[in-house]
Amino acid sequence: MKRLFSSLFLILIALSSFAGAKYIFYFIGDGMGDNQVLIGEMYRAALDGKPLSRVQTLMTTFPVSGQASTFSASNGITDSAAAGTALATGKKTNNGTLGMTPDEQPAKTVAEVLKADGWDVGIMTTVAIDHATPAAFYAHVPKRSKYYQIGLQLPESQFDFFGGAGFHYPEGKHDDKKLNLYRNAEEKGYVVAHGFEEAQALQYDAKKMIMVQASEDQGAKHGDNLPYAIDRNKEDLTLTQIVRTAIPFLDKRYEQFFMMVEGGMIDYASHGNDAATAIGELWDMDEAMQAAFSFYKEHPDETLIVVTADHETGGMALGNSDYTLHLDLLQYQKCSAWVLGDRFKQLYKDNKKPSWAQVKELYRDNLGFWDKVEISADEEKELKSVYKSKGDLAEAGVALLNKKAHVGWTTHSHTAHAVPVFAIGVGAELFSGWHDNTEIAPLILQAAGQ
Repeated sequence: MKRLFSSLFLILIALSSFAGAKYIFYFIGDGMGDNQVLIGEMYRAALDGKPLSRVQTLMTTFPVSGQASTFSASNGITDSAAAGTALATGKKTNNGTLGMTPDEQPAKTVAEVLKADGWDVGIMTTVAIDHATPAAFYAHVPKRSKYYQIGLQLPESQFDFFGGAGFHYPEGKHDDKKLNLYRNAEEKGYVVAHGFEEAQALQYDAKKMIMVQASEDQGAKHGDNLPYAIDRNKEDLTLTQIVRTAIPFLDKRYEQFFMMVEGGMIDYASHGNDAATAIGELWDMDEAMQAAFSFYKEHPDETLIVVTADHETGGMALGNSDYTLHLDLLQYQKCSAWVLGDRFKQLYKDNKKPSWAQVKELYRDNLGFWDKVEISADEEKELKSVYKSKGDLAEAGVALLNKKAHVGWTTHSHTAHAVPVFAIGVGAELFSGWHDNTEIAPLILQAAGQ
């Protein structure tokens, strides 16, 4: 009898090793270090009148957490191509290389492995769908800048769903007229859906879908990205809408699906040292994650959600002088530094030499200066010197607001900071503790029973 129980126990262990997640969500916050998460949570608490508290994002409520190192094969500080490749393939590569090893051999991605095993696959982002992180899951090129070549590889992947701002260069660069990448994808069986409403109408008939902004030029209008959350209009496509479209689309035919979802513009805002905009992007990704979490709650024994980042951007520091934070001041920023820059350009276009009073009015309307945010005589003098020297008024204003909120930055580029890892669901325990970024993709495959 004792031998029988031992045999049954071993059989149960063997069977459990083959049971894996059937639905996998892989969230990547581009440029999202620990402080990008923390500032978002503390900012929300400050707005609630509790500056010494946090309003938790969904990811920090997950039961499993860890950290990951991010250096590349060539540099102590990675770029997005090498980091995306590590997160997608489990292999280090050189900065600038996408989906290939340092000797330029293609590396299989977690998405390609699962697709070959019969899984439905979706790749979605807030930036261009041929940008480094999303492209790392389906493309293999020696240089990340080969956007047209990357775009040609997208339909060859036969992945089922793509969502984002569209292609960088649908026609190829400059006067080099080539096959339009949207038309090429359509010839390969993809339906191109412009905007949320059209995607909803087409999703049940389409076999494969590329979901982009409501018009092809909207992405280009915003630099091949969806607009920042802080700048968004009602007609703009959102990451949440993409995820909410992708889930039923991927779930309708197959019993298993894998989704990579990138919050790509946390990185862009952090490159600009723009804390208020970065906070908006963090919470925007959190909202998209809520859609995945709702699915998880319906399938808790079959779903895995993993959240991490490709690298940290900006060297964000919470504190730049005394032991206080004034994050509530960031609420008075009404647009990104990017859009504020456009507004200053328009001011100069409309007025050959705008007055300091006109410049102050833009600061007042967009950053709350003087009315909501106290500006000292010395601080006004600093801003006025930028005005007189025809410097970047938007950058100077946002930098001053960050300084007054006591948010510091060490760089406009990437850092070697470790990044957070969060997980919930089937196999989540695998992601606890310290990892290198090359370990995440193999662990996802392990959780999938591969």
